[in-house]
Amino acid sequence: MNKLVKCALALVMALGTTNMMAQVKKMPTYADFMSGSSRTSQAMASINGLQWWGDLYLLVDGNKLTATNPKTGKVDTLTTLEEVNNALKAAGVGELRQLSGQALWSDKPWMLLVTPGNYVVYDWQTKQVVRQTKTQQRGGRADYNKESGHVAYSVGNNLYVNDKAISNEPEGILVGQSVHRNEFGINKGTFWSPKGNLLAYYRMDESMVTQYPLVNIDTRIAEETPVRYPMAGMTSHKVWVGVYNVATGKNIFLDAGDPTDRYFTNISWAPDEKSIYLIELNRDQNHAKLCQYDAESGKLMGVLYEETHPKYVEPENPIVFLPWDATKFIYQTERDGFNHLYLMDTKVSVYPEKHSAAAGGTYTESLKTTQLTKGDWLVQSIVGFNAKAKEIIYLSTQESPLQSNLYKVNMKGQVTTINNDEAVHSVQLSASGTYVIDRYATPTQSRVVDIYEVAKPAKKKNMVTVGNNYENIAMPTVEIGTLKAADGVTDLYYRLIKPVDFDASKKYPAVVYVYGGPHAQNISASIRYGARAWELYMASKGYVMFCIDNRGSENRGLVFEQATFRHLGVEETKDQRVGVEFLQSLPYVDKDRVGVHGWSFGGHMTTSMMLRLNDIFKVGVAGGPVIDWQWYEVMYGERYMDTPQTNPEGYAETNLRSLAGNLKGHLLMVHGYQDETCVPQHTLGFIKACVDANVQPDLFLYPGHQHGVSGKDAIHLYEKITQYFEDHLK
Repeated sequence: MNKLVKCALALVMALGTTNMMAQVKKMPTYADFMSGSSRTSQAMASINGLQWWGDLYLLVDGNKLTATNPKTGKVDTLTTLEEVNNALKAAGVGELRQLSGQALWSDKPWMLLVTPGNYVVYDWQTKQVVRQTKTQQRGGRADYNKESGHVAYSVGNNLYVNDKAISNEPEGILVGQSVHRNEFGINKGTFWSPKGNLLAYYRMDESMVTQYPLVNIDTRIAEETPVRYPMAGMTSHKVWVGVYNVATGKNIFLDAGDPTDRYFTNISWAPDEKSIYLIELNRDQNHAKLCQYDAESGKLMGVLYEETHPKYVEPENPIVFLPWDATKFIYQTERDGFNHLYLMDTKVSVYPEKHSAAAGGTYTESLKTTQLTKGDWLVQSIVGFNAKAKEIIYLSTQESPLQSNLYKVNMKGQVTTINNDEAVHSVQLSASGTYVIDRYATPTQSRVVDIYEVAKPAKKKNMVTVGNNYENIAMPTVEIGTLKAADGVTDLYYRLIKPVDFDASKKYPAVVYVYGGPHAQNISASIRYGARAWELYMASKGYVMFCIDNRGSENRGLVFEQATFRHLGVEETKDQRVGVEFLQSLPYVDKDRVGVHGWSFGGHMTTSMMLRLNDIFKVGVAGGPVIDWQWYEVMYGERYMDTPQTNPEGYAETNLRSLAGNLKGHLLMVHGYQDETCVPQHTLGFIKACVDANVQPDLFLYPGHQHGVSGKDAIHLYEKITQYFEDHLK
C-alpha cells in the first residue's frame, strides 16, 4: 500500500454482490455492532482446537480429534471424547464436557488436558493417561513444563510447584507472579528451564510501597480495599530472581546485589540449563545490561551487552537461542532507531568498546554480534525457526507501519518476504518451520485463517473467511490517509468515517476518537482500518468520526515514539490539532460541532484537548483519564516523564488540574471506582480543580469496575457516552 496516497474503502462493497447491496439494510443499534465480534467468534469456532502437532494440524470435529497432513490433505481420526473420558475415568480424573487440549509434544502422540486440580497427559494411540500432575490450583494461570510434567503456579502470594508450596511469605511479598506492573514485556512470574529441572521465578517485596485506599461499596459499611501503588518519584518495590531445584527442593537467589531502584526483566535459560540470562535496567530506564548468571551458585558470570540512551531504553524481548546452535542467540534492540534482530555468539568474545547508537544512544558489545535485519521499519515478533534451512521467521512492518507481515531471514541477513498483503497477520509455525497457520484480518475481512507452506505461500488452504461481520446492517464508509505532524515533517496516519447515507451537501457534527499514547496504534490494515464498534455506531447516527495516530504511538520507530519524552500529552495535542484542523476543513463537517472521546491515555488526551484546544472542541467524554502524571505509577510514568523531582517543569506543564479553568464546552468524566491502573484520584482531583475554578464538568462513576468497564455494563457505558454527544453536540 502506498503510504502517501489516500486510500478509500467503501465498506458496503465488502458485502460482496450487487444483489446484496440492493437489499434494504437496517439502521443498527450499538448491540448490533457489539454482536459483530460474536459473529466472527462463531465462525472461528468452526475450526475448534486448530493447532500443530509436528507438521500435521489438529482440529476438533464435533467429538473427534483429527490430524491433517497439509501436503497431502490426508485426514486421520486420532481419538474421541468418549475415549478420552474413559481414560480419565480409569485414572480417577474428572471427565471433560468437550474435547480440548494442547498437543505440546511434536514427537509424541500426547495431549495435555487440564481438569480441576490435575494436569493430565493423554496418549491417543494407547488411549491411556501416561502422566498426571496433581496441584492445589483453583483457577488462574499455571506454567506447565512439557518435558518434566512439573507445574508452577501461585496461590495467594506464594509459589507452588505441583502440589507443594515452595515459599511461605507474609503479606506484602509476592512470589511467582508478574512484577514491575507488567512493564518491559513482563507477563508472568515463572520460567522453567528447558528440561524442567529448574524453575526461575520472581520474588517481589512491596511491603514498603504506599497503599492506595480503594473502596468497596458492596458491604453495608463500605470497606477499604487498599492496593500497593508506587507513584512516580516515590518508593517502589524490590524484586529478586530465585531458582528452585525440583529434585533437591533447594532455593537460591541470583546474586544481583541490592535490587532497590532496579528492574529485572526478559528472563531466559541457556539450553544446557547451567545459566540464566536477564536484562537489568536502572530506575531511570536509560541503561540496560544483558547479564548472565550461574544457575547453581547465582553468581554473575558476565555482562554481555549494554545499552544507554539519553531518554530511555525499553527492553521487551528475552534472548532466544538458535535451535540448531546452542552457542548463539538472537537479541532484539532499537539501537539503530527501529527494533531489529541481532545474532550474538557466546563463543566469540570481543573487547568491549562503546559505540554510538541512534538518537544519542550508545551500546557496548562483549560478544561477536551480527545485525540480521535492518531498515526504517521494525521487527514486531519472532514467530519461530526453520532449523533445517537455518532461518528465523518473524512479523514486521517492513511493507507498511499499518501492516504486520511475515518474513524470514537467514544467518547472512538475507530477508525473504512470505506475504506483503494489506493485512495484520498473526501466525503459528509448525514444529519444523515448514508450514504456518495464518490468522489475519484485512480492511474488508474481519478474520481469515489459512494454512500454507512457508516456501509456497500462494498455495493456501483456507479454513475460515469472515468478510463483513455486520450483514444486513447499513454501514458507513471508511477512508484513510496521511497528514504532516505539527513538526511539518513526519507523516501521520488518519482514519475518517463518513455517516451512513452520507450527503456531501450536508453539514455533520464530528467526533475525534483518541488514544495517542505509547504502545498503541489506532489505524491499522485490519478490518475497517481498525475502526471500533462505537465509532461505526456513531457514524450510523449521523456523525463524522475521525482518528489520527500522533507522534508517541507505536510501530513507527524510536524517534517517533520518543518525541513526547518528559512532556506527555503536549506534542500529542499539537498533532491532534493538525488532525482536527484538517477535519474542520472538510466542506461537510460543521466546524462548530466537534467533540472528542478517549479512554486511559485517551482520557488524558481528551481532557487535554478540551482544555488546550477549547476554541475547537465543544463536547468531550474522558474515560479513566490520567490527569496528573505524578499520581501515575513508577515504571510507565518515569520512563516517559522522568520523576517529579528531576522534571518539575514537565510535570507542571502536563498537570491538567492547573488548566481546569480553561474548560468552555461540555466535558463528562467517567471512571471505574476500583481502578487500580489509573486511580480515581485523577478524576476526583480534576473535579475539585473545576470546582475551585468555577467551571462545570459532569461526572459518572462505575462502582465495582477497574480500569475498563466490562460485561453488560459496557453497553451502559457506551449508551452513556453516545447520549452525551446526542445531548450536547447534535
